[in-house]
Amino acid sequence: MSQLKKASMVVDKAYRVAEIDKRIYGSFIEHLGRAVYGGIYEPGHPTADEQGFRKDVLELVRDLNVPIVRYPGGNMVSAYNWEDGVGPVASRPRRLELAWRTIETNEMGTNEFADWARKAGSDVMMAVNLGTRGIDAARNLLEYCNHPSGSYYSDLRISHGYKEPHKIKTWCLGNEMDGPWQVGQKTPEEYGRLAAETAKAMRLVDPTIELVSCGSSNSAMPLFPQWEATTLEHTYEHVDFVSLHQYFGNAENDPANYLAKGLEMDRFIRTVISTADFIKAKKRSKKTLNLSFDEWNVWYHSNDADKQIEPWTIAPPQLEDHYNFEDALLVGTLLITFLKHADRVKIACLAQLVNVIAPIMTEQGGSAWRQTIYYPYLHASLYGRGVALHTLSKSPVYDSKEFTDVPYLESTAVYNEEKEEVAIFAVNRHLEEGLQLECDMRSFEGYKIAEHIVLENSDLKARNSAAQEAVVPHSGGNSKLDGGVLQAVLAAKSWNVIRLVKA
Repeated sequence: MSQLKKASMVVDKAYRVAEIDKRIYGSFIEHLGRAVYGGIYEPGHPTADEQGFRKDVLELVRDLNVPIVRYPGGNMVSAYNWEDGVGPVASRPRRLELAWRTIETNEMGTNEFADWARKAGSDVMMAVNLGTRGIDAARNLLEYCNHPSGSYYSDLRISHGYKEPHKIKTWCLGNEMDGPWQVGQKTPEEYGRLAAETAKAMRLVDPTIELVSCGSSNSAMPLFPQWEATTLEHTYEHVDFVSLHQYFGNAENDPANYLAKGLEMDRFIRTVISTADFIKAKKRSKKTLNLSFDEWNVWYHSNDADKQIEPWTIAPPQLEDHYNFEDALLVGTLLITFLKHADRVKIACLAQLVNVIAPIMTEQGGSAWRQTIYYPYLHASLYGRGVALHTLSKSPVYDSKEFTDVPYLESTAVYNEEKEEVAIFAVNRHLEEGLQLECDMRSFEGYKIAEHIVLENSDLKARNSAAQEAVVPHSGGNSKLDGGVLQAVLAAKSWNVIRLVKA
């Protein structure tokens, strides 16, 4: 043990970042690939309920305790007519879906998804089309979803069998409107003006909603962060959040560099915060704008397969990344990054939830199973509720191709005062050696270790499948607590959750 590299943390209940908004454990379902058709919805499946929803998938989603799910896109929303997805299913049109060049049958739509979300225990985060449409379609959809009755669109909803409004609280003003791949791409000025006017109209319909202004599609976009600065000049006083999207990959097969990419996410978040705060200062505003990181994940495994897909087919297997163990480790570091920024990141959506770059996979007519990334997402969602603590950490570091001074220890802690529980989340990035961790826990007098969960595997490329889950967590972690000092050995390349409870 003395030969191991050593790291330390101070975990004190007085060092608070913020109360964690449970919505940082949100997810995303887009009309893309098999996310909807064959994913959450498969009539005729042995587990299908009366609406065609797969109950095996619902069970896995409920286990994750997903608080909010973004819908219906994504790129898809920028040419989507919401009216196509309501009313009698038999009379709904089939459309050319332009974002992913498939046929959209519209069997699933707004009401059906609201039903599914209720069964999953999740709220809906609805996106409106600001690509091919605008103010009118957005305010009509909001009226359809949220107005009680006595108006054209609320009464139309009632005629479709939904007497009670859906009361959807959180709305995205378009999607990735800076992207050249987006149908209806906008300049910053064009988007800022349209989003601001759409926000004003929507708030007249329902003043209680929250609104998300589109940020840059990722941190490598040519206009980042000028896009944020320009669009927020228009939208700042009309919205509650600005969005961030980022995906990560390891196409170069460089694990040390790959596992450092949480630092890239951290830099992205800090840059958007500073840009939003600049606009706040410029406007002499009293409002602090929060962040919605409403698309994030690993995405690169399926790129070659997606190029082979025949256009204009129904629900082809698109973006079906089969994740390995190193992907789970990276996802763990990204979740830790959100917790470190809990004062400003209030919503985050793992993109996506089922089949499409997802923690849950399904076989048509067969089983549903957990990918490797399911587990850090599960642990963070279950045990990362309460107050994010500002931990003081020291760790040995390394340099990689893109990053310098990368700490081997990526960690944070969450204090659930109501349950009298503390959860330490930690990733050891070292590919060959364990890490000796010493935590000063003296402010948590009378606590004991409840369990030390570990996700580890000797093979970074190990994957799960329907036939076998090769990467699963265990509760046999090496840790002890004595005299207010926690001593733990974090295995090489491992995700760890050390849970402490009041004795």
